[in-house]
Parts: sequence; C-alpha cells; structure tokens
Amino acid sequence: MEEFGQVTLKLLGGFSSSVFLFVLTLLLSLPLGLLMSFGTMSRFLPLRYLSRAIVMVLRGTPLLLQIFVIFYVPGLLWGFQWPSLSTGNAYFDTTFSNRFFACLAAFSVNYAAYFSEIFRGGIQSIPKGQYEAGEVLGMSKGDIFKKVILLQMVKRVIPPLGNEVVTLVKDTALANAIAVTELMFQAQQLLNAGLIYPIFYAGAFYFLFNALVSFALRKTEERLAYIAV
Repeated sequence: MEEFGQVTLKLLGGFSSSVFLFVLTLLLSLPLGLLMSFGTMSRFLPLRYLSRAIVMVLRGTPLLLQIFVIFYVPGLLWGFQWPSLSTGNAYFDTTFSNRFFACLAAFSVNYAAYFSEIFRGGIQSIPKGQYEAGEVLGMSKGDIFKKVILLQMVKRVIPPLGNEVVTLVKDTALANAIAVTELMFQAQQLLNAGLIYPIFYAGAFYFLFNALVSFALRKTEERLAYIAV
C-alpha cells in the first residue's frame, strides 16, 4: 500500500508537468496559429509563400524530430542554452527546466501550424456575402472580422480543433524523449526500477485527462450552437 502511494505521488508529479505543457502549448499555439493563418492568406506574396513553406515543413516532419532540433541544434550551432526557472523551489525548478521550455517551443510551433490550417479553412468557409454586408453597414475590416466572421469561424473549427487538442494530450508523452520529468518519464523510471503496473496506471491518467478535455470541448460546442452558420 505504501508503495502504491509513492508511485501515485510520483506519477502525479509527472502528470502536473504534462498538464503545464498542455495548457501552455494551447495558450501559445492558438494565437500563433491564427497569425500564421493570416500569413498563409496574405495578399503579399512573399509573406504568403514563406508562411505556407513554414507550415508545410512543420506539418510534414515528425514532432519528435522537431523537439530534438529545437533542443539540441541552437546549442550546437550558436551556444544557445534554453532558460530554466531558478526559484529555489525544487518542484518548480525541476518542472520548468530548460528541457521543458525547449519542448514547449517545439510543441507550440508544431501545433500552431496545424491550427493555422484549421483557422484558414474556417475563415475561408464564411461566405463573401458576410463581408459585403458588413461593408454596406459601414463597418471596418477589423470590426467585420471580430463581430461577424470570428464567432462563425470559431463554431466551425471547434470539432477539428478538438481532435488536435485531444492528440496534444497524448503527444505530451513525447517530452520524455529529452528527459522532461512528465508523466511518461516518471512511469518509465518506475518501470526501470522493476515495476510494471505504473505504465498502465499512467495510461489511466491520460484517459481521464482526455475524457475531461473532450467533455469541455463538447460543452463549448453546445454553448456555440446558437450561432448561425
């Protein structure tokens, strides 16, 4: 019983790192993805082609490879070291290590690329008549986007965004590749110590977290159901 309690505490510590990585990735990648979608739709051809090339590379290469590149290459080429927290608190200093921030950067740009394509499809699916109606009413382009297009676009993109968000929950396990102390890292450490069940126990954490995320997404869809499309 004591062993099970210790295993649970270790997995909870790793799970908290996974949650931090998940939440911070969403906070960074959603607005970045929207900006990238504007770039891929820009009328300025160099910006459009550059944005599309970046999105193609990020979507066309494995996230695991991007984690390795972002963590190792800047140090090897330019001597750059990713920052880490030095608060004096062992928990925060271990969680927010330089490896964590390198992973966060890799996750953010990777998911921003996927989100950008979802946003682009959502924006372009809105009939042009919506824009023309706003112009007739004397609205600026910014007001048309914020007050007419954005809410309709959000409703249309929630289902595909939800699929990516659910995938993100599971992809946080890839941070284990550079020894970020997340859930799978802790489970693997326990496995190396001769315990098998923590691997399945960790799976239960992912399953419950995904169930919670899916529930929140479903509720969001229901709240947006009143918006006409």
